[in-house]
Amino acid sequence: MSLPSITPHAARDLIAQGAILVDVREADEHARTRIPGARHAPLAGGLTGLPQEGVVVFHCRTGNRTSINAGKLASSTGCQAYVLEGGLDGWKAAGLPVLEDRKQPLELMRQVQITAGSLALLGAVLGFAINPTFHLLSGFIGAGLTFAGVTGWCGMAKVLAVLPWNRTLATATPVRD
Repeated sequence: MSLPSITPHAARDLIAQGAILVDVREADEHARTRIPGARHAPLAGGLTGLPQEGVVVFHCRTGNRTSINAGKLASSTGCQAYVLEGGLDGWKAAGLPVLEDRKQPLELMRQVQITAGSLALLGAVLGFAINPTFHLLSGFIGAGLTFAGVTGWCGMAKVLAVLPWNRTLATATPVRD
């Protein structure tokens, strides 16, 4: 089942008429950047407490996550529902307002990407410049990313989540606007 998409400006107009905007991203993503007034109901959290009447507009960062999960989203509410075209990025590109809290840490998956990329690059550079054994670091990181992709479990994300700058998010409950 798919949900129809709606442009950011059309969504803004529906929201002004009483439609509910629902952010399905994870808590760390929502805490850093969000659309004012959006309710937070992460996909991983089971999408509980959604309205069963009226109109709902679901969004993620780019629209991909909401499109892929359209069936789950549609079945979570008994009312007319849409997917925000382009997600949060589309909303911003349309010049519509967003709330940004730069004091919040980067999203955990971005931290994983930065850390894994840096370690793989470091292994490659040290392997060429100092000792070929350092290439094992790049191989280890590649194997870890492959394992994470296959199993859905990322050890690096688990380690990063408990670092001091992420501890409040790791224990926080989802934000509701």
